[in-house]
Amino acid sequence: MNEPLSTEPYKGVRDFYPADWARFEAILERQRRMLRSWGYEEYQASPLESAELYEKKTSEEIVSEQTYTFEDRGGRRVTLRPEMTPTLARMVAGKRRELSFPLRWFSIGNRFRYERPQKGRTREFYQCDVDLLGLPEGEADVEVVMLADQMLKAFGAHGNEYVIRINSRSLLTKACDAAGLTDDQVKGYLRLLDKKDKMPAADFSEKLREITDTDPLMLIENDDARITGEKEAVTGLVATLQERGVSGATFDPTVTRGFDYYTGLTFEVFDVNPENQRAILGGGRYDRLLALFGGEAIPAVGFAVGTTTLSDFLETHGLLPDASAAPQVYLGTPLPADRELAAKFAQSLRAEGLRVFVNLTEKNLGDQVRDAVRRAIPYFLPYGAEEESSGRVRLKALVTGEENDVPSTDVAEFVAGS
Repeated sequence: MNEPLSTEPYKGVRDFYPADWARFEAILERQRRMLRSWGYEEYQASPLESAELYEKKTSEEIVSEQTYTFEDRGGRRVTLRPEMTPTLARMVAGKRRELSFPLRWFSIGNRFRYERPQKGRTREFYQCDVDLLGLPEGEADVEVVMLADQMLKAFGAHGNEYVIRINSRSLLTKACDAAGLTDDQVKGYLRLLDKKDKMPAADFSEKLREITDTDPLMLIENDDARITGEKEAVTGLVATLQERGVSGATFDPTVTRGFDYYTGLTFEVFDVNPENQRAILGGGRYDRLLALFGGEAIPAVGFAVGTTTLSDFLETHGLLPDASAAPQVYLGTPLPADRELAAKFAQSLRAEGLRVFVNLTEKNLGDQVRDAVRRAIPYFLPYGAEEESSGRVRLKALVTGEENDVPSTDVAEFVAGS
């Protein structure tokens, strides 16, 4: 006899049962409402991309160690998208003559990375990407960081519950040049710096000595004259953000981000609670990415927020939105012959916006009530020939046991107002 199939999902991914998905969707919908209020439009694309798209201009670690890449039946190398920015760049470059810049776009969907599952990190994850394309450094950078700040505040977070660490890739590059690093040394240094907070200080120092004798960070911290202009631009951005109410904004020269395409601003948002050590969100400026597809470069800046890390932050601070996908009313049928009447009445309630579950079984009313309780449906309403004739129904609140005799036409208003 064959062994039964496992009911466990693939390692590093999760199943969303209805109650879980309702909470998840409530988070996504809150993000959508906030972004649309700022004039951002939602777009979407397939999770399947040519592997070349990521090999050209993304993190070497992600390409070589974390992508799900395979060869399709036509011999083409295909990757399940590990991030959205290259896809966005491809789409915009493909229709750049038809689009009106600046573009304010966002996308919410699943991404895939083969990495060790742990708190805040899974192999399939959902992410909201927010991008502003067509504007140079300055107000566009301010707007994107303010959006990141407002996204957390849209859930009720306060500015003292998180910190926005801001830096510039151009500042780091200038510091590396001043320290005399070669191109290969710069790449190695930036990859090491991106992992600085994830390793012991002694390990970082040891690996740093393998790359260079002069730490570019020291030049930044000591205000080396060769890089003061770049540093003043970053600290000026931080000051502007603070003046506009982004109280958590702070300069942090160690923020580099893991992708090779960043050219200017880089930033990450962290929970001040030590329970959540991963960045809630992060992003930056990538002015040269679209030029890979031909034509002139299009300046761009954006960020991405993973729903898992955002959920961890919201749960820690008691900010998860209330949500339920369960039906609001269970329509019971006193007799099997009442099903048609109940189905017709259910349609009228649905037309008024209620979520209605109709009994289609042979169970008696007592069992139907127990079924409604098990399903966490708040109201039970038996409906048959008697209710159809009288125009009145008995609406029972299953949590309290209270019953109300109401006109059939008032059910939707009663439930919505409770």
